[in-house]
Amino acid sequence: MTTIAAMSIAPYLREIGRGKDGARALPRDKAFDLMNRLLGGELSDLEKGGFALAMRIKGETPEELAGFMDAVLPRTQALHAPSPAIALPSYNGARKLPNLTPLLALLLAREGVPVLVHGPLTDANRTTSAQVFDALGLPPVSTAAEAEVRWAAGQPVFMPIAALHPSLADLLALRNVLGLRNSGHTLAKLLPAIPGALRVVNHTHPEYAISLAEFLGQTQATALLLRGTEGEPVADARRLPTLKCFVNGVLDEQLTIEGEGGSLAKLPELPPGIDAASTADTVRAMLGGTLPVPEPITRQVQCLMALRERLP
Repeated sequence: MTTIAAMSIAPYLREIGRGKDGARALPRDKAFDLMNRLLGGELSDLEKGGFALAMRIKGETPEELAGFMDAVLPRTQALHAPSPAIALPSYNGARKLPNLTPLLALLLAREGVPVLVHGPLTDANRTTSAQVFDALGLPPVSTAAEAEVRWAAGQPVFMPIAALHPSLADLLALRNVLGLRNSGHTLAKLLPAIPGALRVVNHTHPEYAISLAEFLGQTQATALLLRGTEGEPVADARRLPTLKCFVNGVLDEQLTIEGEGGSLAKLPELPPGIDAASTADTVRAMLGGTLPVPEPITRQVQCLMALRERLP
């Protein structure tokens, strides 16, 4: 896709910055050009802030997300897994519930799957997957060579977004200035971090379930879409959410699993706190069999293994 001739992004901001009801969506080529400039360091801080706030208010369309992703993909560190991999975007961490994304990753790795978890190293108010992995003796890696060593040893890999995609990490860092999430967070959760990998895509708000499903269809993705646990890609340990399976962009009704309704029969045994050490101790106990793995997470593993069989 070619870049439109150099110019101010003011025309783009006039399209997307007219508020929730007055804003107009950008076509894919213009969305690509805008994101390409942003990631390429061509925009001023003022322009970056204007873009972030305008898109936060308007919301991204599937076509805009596709254009943005066209600019994001070429800047991703090249990773090559030994067999079809599963990518888990971990960007929210634990706020009230324990972060069990590392448990999901380790269960999948135990099945022989190369797993990549990517996200921030730390969060001022939450426990990140990186911190839990570190407590489990699996510190982050920063290069493709390090990742390959971990996969060869049958271990999951955590790679910081700053290593996997530095320019996207810079876009995410705008949150520290503006106090709000931006399109970069959605793109990070959709990132095809390894060519041909099965992605787990999660959302927190119902409206995103619609736009993300449309994006997966438009881009012919093979992915699992679910409402994550506090924004993490792991099923809620207390109640199974609906697991929507997309194969080449088409919702597969046979693989899709409907979520649980009604009252909870019982609560799973969870860590006493959300800190990394407590979570790591519980993960070890679940992997070792002294504590049961929550049924929703077991079902998610089974679902992902079946969906992985549909990868080319």
